Amino acid sequence: MIDINDIVKPENLIYGKSSLLTDNIMHYCPGCTHGVVHKLVAEVIEELDIQEKTIGVSPVGCSVFAYNYIDVDWVEAAHGRAPAVATAVSRLHPEKYVFTYQGDGDLASIGCGEIMHACNRGENIVIIFINNAIYGMTGGQMAPTTLLGQVTATTPYGRDAKLNGFPLKITELIAQLDGTCYVTRQSAETPAAVRKTKNAIKKAFQNTRLNKGTSFVEVVGTCNSGWKLTPVDANNWMRENMFKKYPLGDMKDI
Repeated sequence: MIDINDIVKPENLIYGKSSLLTDNIMHYCPGCTHGVVHKLVAEVIEELDIQEKTIGVSPVGCSVFAYNYIDVDWVEAAHGRAPAVATAVSRLHPEKYVFTYQGDGDLASIGCGEIMHACNRGENIVIIFINNAIYGMTGGQMAPTTLLGQVTATTPYGRDAKLNGFPLKITELIAQLDGTCYVTRQSAETPAAVRKTKNAIKKAFQNTRLNKGTSFVEVVGTCNSGWKLTPVDANNWMRENMFKKYPLGDMKDI
């Protein structure tokens, strides 16, 4: 009989876990994009060998627990205020790589003022923005990025433009600001998409050392529990609906 322990060895694995990922079991729902992006952030920091030089800022929302999983220095921020906190950290420690990790309810709603002004000032930071078009942590309410017709806890009949306004394409707005040097929208639902997102995150961190301004990486993701879909159906729904409103690709690269 074959012993599984003779087969499943580190040297036989195609993918090796980054040393920056802790052994804490992630609390995210199965199929959630957050876990994938956490892995990519950890890999990029490890490959650039900047663990001791990196400071992350996590605000309120599902992203608040990033400090449990990625072994770098972290600062917690109030809801939406991560860009303001990151501004202070970066100016006090200009030799550091400073990044924020934010969701759409946090960044595009309560933190809309902070993100717009930090990007307009061209703060030398990286913004990682997870857009799953819903408030995931607090019960699945409508977010600024929720699509028209999308059902949420606060739009049970679907988002209505006359009542709720239109979905906010915050990344397109940020791309127009003079302080941003790199603005891109990616995803993480396939291996090819994951590779593109990793390359985007790496370029954003590399821009920090070049003092080029603010790098902004949006990742269109899923919230299958908030959307009330299986992980597979959530990926399909995202491709069929989210990508039409939020098309993937670079918007700005200076």
